[in-house]
Amino acid sequence: MAALGGEVPQEVAADTETLTVGGGLSTVLPNGGLPRRAVTHVSDTPALVVELLGQVVGAGGCAGVVGWPELSYAAVAADALERVVAVPEPGIDDLSVAGVLAEGLDLVVLRTRTALQLTPVRARPLLARIRKGQAALVCVNVAVPSPALTVAGTLAQFHGIGRGTGRITGIDFDVRAETKGYRPASARVTLGVGVQPRKLRLVT
Repeated sequence: MAALGGEVPQEVAADTETLTVGGGLSTVLPNGGLPRRAVTHVSDTPALVVELLGQVVGAGGCAGVVGWPELSYAAVAADALERVVAVPEPGIDDLSVAGVLAEGLDLVVLRTRTALQLTPVRARPLLARIRKGQAALVCVNVAVPSPALTVAGTLAQFHGIGRGTGRITGIDFDVRAETKGYRPASARVTLGVGVQPRKLRLVT
């Protein structure tokens, strides 16, 4: 971690409700998870988001994904997929759909194709609905004022590839988490461990 210029996450207030996220991401996220009834900004990194989904539903939680039709759920265990509600084409009511899901699920991912900056007035109805439930809302390409947490992932390397061919057995990401009022935490996290390998042929 020192080589990456980061530090281990600090424990936040003891009474803060957290949606626990297992795996390597727990070493970076404050209190080992995502804040419930709050917004987390996550970079447009599909593997990172799917890891969050897989860890939550794999532990028995329920999740929803709004507005990401091309997202692959291959890394989510087959017996846990029934706990994922996907709304790939929410139309112009994507914020409302996310708000409704947030009232009954543990994790909701909201993603728009282009960057969207919400004003305090436009974000207010969404935030009000989040506070009614127990969900952690992950926003990708959607910015709300003063998010509780910001998580960014940068691809570092693949595992299992050699001489232009091979099978991906894991992907390393440099992950950084920032919470207002606390020092940032960063680490190199391996995602995809234990997932059925996929063939990859490199073309140069």
